[in-house]
Amino acid sequence: MTDTPLNEYTVAVKVGPEALTADVRAGRHTWLVDEPTAVGGLDRGPTPYDLLLSALGACTAITLRLYASRKQWPLEGIEVRLRHGRVHEQDCEKCEEPGHMLEQVDKELRLLGPLTPEQRKRLEIISSKCPVQKTLQASLRIVTTVVE
Repeated sequence: MTDTPLNEYTVAVKVGPEALTADVRAGRHTWLVDEPTAVGGLDRGPTPYDLLLSALGACTAITLRLYASRKQWPLEGIEVRLRHGRVHEQDCEKCEEPGHMLEQVDKELRLLGPLTPEQRKRLEIISSKCPVQKTLQASLRIVTTVVE
């Protein structure tokens, strides 16, 4: 297998030999990702899970904006708040074993503007159709290759 050129990837991430801080590049944009000091990071940027949730939140809000604009609904603003956690499966007898915990994201929508109850309900349904949420809920396959 040959080394794929960097420009064929969407995101490049580099971490040095000591810190947990990651330098991230996506096209012409750069930012830092880090862990809190409590777990050995320098807290110089959002955590990887913060970025995962921000991707879901941004995709949700953008999807709702596009839909409401297309319908010419009076949606004046969208706020999405997200929280990630792990929950035990209901009635689980082996919850401490691998594969017996569920990942859960709580997503709260605040839809601003004089929307009807029917419009609000429809936007709640549309919020689950954003591409990032579909990706996270699908069987995602990640293929890893070590290159030199």
